[in-house]
Amino acid sequence: MTLVRRAVDRRVAVQADSSLTSYRARAHGFLFFLAQVGEGLAQPPKLVKADQLEVEVYWQAPNHSKQVILGWRDGAFLPTDINYHRDHLGIVTNNFGNVIRIGEGDEVRDVVHPLSPAGLTAYDFALTDSIAIRTAQGEVTVHQIAVRPRSFDRPLVVGTLYLDVATAELVRFRFSFTPPSYLDRQLEDISVVLENALYEGRFWLPYRQEVEIRRRAIWLDFPARGIIRGRWEIDGYDMNVPWPPELVGSPAIGGLVHPGGDSLWTEPLDQAIAGVAQPVNRQDMESLRAEVERIAGARALAGLPSQRLATGSLSDIAHVNRVQGLALGIGGTFALTSGRLQLRPAVGYGTSDHRWLASLSAGWNFGATQLQVSGSRRISDFSDVPVIAPLLNSFTSQEAGQDYGDYVLLTAADLTVAHRLGGRTSLRGSIGAEESQSVTVQASPANGTYRPNPALGSGSYGVARLELEQASGGIALRHDLQGQVSLELGDGPDNYVRAAAHGVWTARFGGSELQSTLDLAAGSNGLPPHRALCWVGGARWLENHSGHTAAGKWPWVAWNGGSKYRCPLCPSAHTPRRDSIWWWRRSSPRGMRGAPTSRCPGRRPTAFVPSPASRSSCSCGSSDWKRGLDCAMAGWASPSM
Repeated sequence: MTLVRRAVDRRVAVQADSSLTSYRARAHGFLFFLAQVGEGLAQPPKLVKADQLEVEVYWQAPNHSKQVILGWRDGAFLPTDINYHRDHLGIVTNNFGNVIRIGEGDEVRDVVHPLSPAGLTAYDFALTDSIAIRTAQGEVTVHQIAVRPRSFDRPLVVGTLYLDVATAELVRFRFSFTPPSYLDRQLEDISVVLENALYEGRFWLPYRQEVEIRRRAIWLDFPARGIIRGRWEIDGYDMNVPWPPELVGSPAIGGLVHPGGDSLWTEPLDQAIAGVAQPVNRQDMESLRAEVERIAGARALAGLPSQRLATGSLSDIAHVNRVQGLALGIGGTFALTSGRLQLRPAVGYGTSDHRWLASLSAGWNFGATQLQVSGSRRISDFSDVPVIAPLLNSFTSQEAGQDYGDYVLLTAADLTVAHRLGGRTSLRGSIGAEESQSVTVQASPANGTYRPNPALGSGSYGVARLELEQASGGIALRHDLQGQVSLELGDGPDNYVRAAAHGVWTARFGGSELQSTLDLAAGSNGLPPHRALCWVGGARWLENHSGHTAAGKWPWVAWNGGSKYRCPLCPSAHTPRRDSIWWWRRSSPRGMRGAPTSRCPGRRPTAFVPSPASRSSCSCGSSDWKRGLDCAMAGWASPSM
């Protein structure tokens, strides 16, 4: 198209423009190294290390640049030995030139720029929108142009160009890469945003830049990801200033080679991180990835191998419970049709009950929309709210005969559609059929005796579910709210309706963090035992109760809050404090059919209000009172920032 050809010609002309021979500027940057772990990688990443930099930037026509790191400080919030490529410590001074290189050529190398002469034949361009930008010199009209490779088998980019209609200058460039671009096989994807600003009414120069580099293991599809996220702001431009003589022959990015120059900042690093966290949080890059996937259409953009072993957690590989004994499992992932169709088979075996389990899912990725068909036969702890970490439950089950789960055999088939409504919000709906069967204790512990497993089988049901989710906003936010709201309809031996909501509110005050969890649930008559609303107890809720100690069909509310206080002698540790209150109303004096709980009808408020060095809980019902005290020293834990 004409505007793109003008932009290519303009980039060549700028190199010969005598009105701008050089400039000097100051770049203010942050680099974050984050770790993301958990089923589905749905939880926000944890901040492992943060670096703050001050860089002096020099540029000289036609296409020469030097950068000097004047200040560099870092902070480790979790143990790490990461080292960055040198070009991660500086900015992009010329919109990458005719070819794009990232990670000193180790991550991406020699990718053709869309606005280079070679880019005109390598890419297809499409005008998608027109916007107006107000500047001090007046209004600037900008065209938004989608960029798509003509061949996805070449190392090229996918993204959006924003071009000044009057001058054909590049205003903004948001993009990612095709899979052949990634030279490091551990790279999942790289997302880049370059924003320019208008100076002196005629020069579009770097203003803000962001990059996110995501890595995962190449041999195992495990829910763990390492993320490098950088953000830069550039200002203080001086035009047509001579280069200092000492820059001649110096490296492209010189100055400090290690952190240590922190005299340029007056505020602590954690306060600086909180001030800049909002613009670099994941919804920004999630929206960019959604935009790139829409442009790519049916093509997958992840750089990881298409065939890998797969597991959702370590406990999927091996765990212990009283029904299966030692249970072993493994799965795989196979990408077909350019990666947008994924098959995920899995198989498992219980060494005590000698029962084979299996699952198979097929998922199609259409950018913002995902479609999945799945079938499974699995042993499941029916509780929506885990009462203990699976690895810890395996240890207590094997060694002490204390299994906190209650299990049911589920055979299910589902059709699920998920759609991303925005950077943080998604809607998911599913229809399917499931059959639940009771299972009994088959294993023996090394010490002690297992309690019986309750009869939770309920027969066959047709089920429809709808869920609205808001994900976490990201790292180091002063305030954040995340959660899910769900509605479930069941048709079987009894018809039922089940509604639930889960929310997490996080607030930071200086060196402390307050995190509160709220769970709401309600259900109709006919709710089967394996879909009970409010199973609580065990290590997560009532410390002096084992397993799931309360059940009910009627409205149930639970609040679980906590605060964390950092130790001034060890910033990478904190003392946990947790407070819990919940209320429910049971459906009958006998509780629910199949419920593994004691008799306690009516309303039952419970409070759990500990001191930093002890834990206590007290609960009461209308027909009997129970009190318990469980004191334990608060231990050290890694921060969740």
